[in-house]
Amino acid sequence: MAPRSRRRRHKKPLSSVAPVVVTPPTVVTPVPLTLSKPGPSIDTLGFFSLENNVPGLSQLILQKLNMKSYEEYKLVLDGGTPVSGFGFRCPQEMFQKMEDTFRFCAYCRALPSGLSDSKVLRHCKRCRNVYYCGPECQRSDWPAHRRVCQELRLVAVDRLMEWLLVTGDFVLPSGPWSWLTEVVQGWDTWFSMQRLQLDSTLDAVLNSQAMTTLWASAGRPRPDPHVLQGSLKRLLTDALSRPLTLGFGLRALGINVGKVGGSTVHVVGASHAETFLTRPGDYDELGYMFPGHLGLRVILVGIDVAAGFSQSTSASLLEPGTVQLSGHRGLYHDFWEEQVETGQIAHPDLVVAFHPGFHASSDLMESWLPTLLLLRDYEIPTMITVYSNQELTASLQILVDLDMHITAYGANPFASLKPEQVYSNPNKQPVYCSAYYIMFLGSSCQLDKRQLEEKVDGEDPRKYQSTSQRTD
Repeated sequence: MAPRSRRRRHKKPLSSVAPVVVTPPTVVTPVPLTLSKPGPSIDTLGFFSLENNVPGLSQLILQKLNMKSYEEYKLVLDGGTPVSGFGFRCPQEMFQKMEDTFRFCAYCRALPSGLSDSKVLRHCKRCRNVYYCGPECQRSDWPAHRRVCQELRLVAVDRLMEWLLVTGDFVLPSGPWSWLTEVVQGWDTWFSMQRLQLDSTLDAVLNSQAMTTLWASAGRPRPDPHVLQGSLKRLLTDALSRPLTLGFGLRALGINVGKVGGSTVHVVGASHAETFLTRPGDYDELGYMFPGHLGLRVILVGIDVAAGFSQSTSASLLEPGTVQLSGHRGLYHDFWEEQVETGQIAHPDLVVAFHPGFHASSDLMESWLPTLLLLRDYEIPTMITVYSNQELTASLQILVDLDMHITAYGANPFASLKPEQVYSNPNKQPVYCSAYYIMFLGSSCQLDKRQLEEKVDGEDPRKYQSTSQRTD
């Protein structure tokens, strides 16, 4: 445990840092959540940022979802029960209203309520994903739209096909790996390993009644089988990207998963994206990545953790071969002081943050700073993921300014292959979840100090100074 004076510094702001704007079954312990102190929410900021590009879009979404306020919307994301008329009488109504939330002119940003009687929003016939209020706007927008039209066609298909994951009609293939872990270095080798089982699974889904019902309810032509099969594969990578990215981090950082009592991974800044509709078994693939492991405990911590998720309250030993998945709602530095330092929760072998977003908002940066300093000062092996090369560059700069010792960064071999559209800016280049990663361990200054202590007598200590020290 660090000295008390050292722990206190995690709470202080750092004025010099300016954010840049730009396998066995999983065990889920059913314990009620406890609420912690509120803090900036990436879910909340994301929802209200819709107004920046399309004024009135957030209210349109609430209206189509039969909700009265954002608080009710957030309640549903958190797994709670809405108080108004949320819900739909039939699948056709649900899909129609979902599609209505995308109806605004991609060029002039006009909503249906702002159009004259002579204008109607019509979608692009190629991608069926963006709308225009007339030929003039569509022609004016074509130079921007043509760069992403084909990719947005995939987005439109995936948006509907995701419903099969929600209903459980698309069950991901799962089971012990038939290849050595060292051989499976990314999606190409993973798909090759799973080919026979995967082909059988996809054929069953493509020929199912659920698939027929989905497209009959969607109100649009059913795509060709090869298009639907491609969508299912992209959705599969999206669902498995998180557990396999955790495994990639454990493997890349050389963390021993064979230690007695099991290994622990903390996922920090977790939101509804990681916890809403998460089921037992969703992280089984992590266990199959490490045959013979002695237990893997994954704890998701964040102020947006869904209310239906459990709270882990035990540091007891894990059964060999099991993956335990649990969650805690709150800020990570509070969670650390209240549960990790007191011994209630196991000390993490690895900490992972999926898309922390601290590069984009001063509020989020202020919220993340205590956690980043904690991870640095306690020298916790850490990995974060980002959506794009632009985010990678901005995040690296912030971490360097914080004197983090960056050990590796680059393209994630287990990034999701499902393109993500920017909701309120549809012609912006789509991004992919966990496309890039950054790994860091401790402080560059701390490592320099160790090197200085180990230097040979008479050796010039200046050669061990960090880049930031030499240029100050």
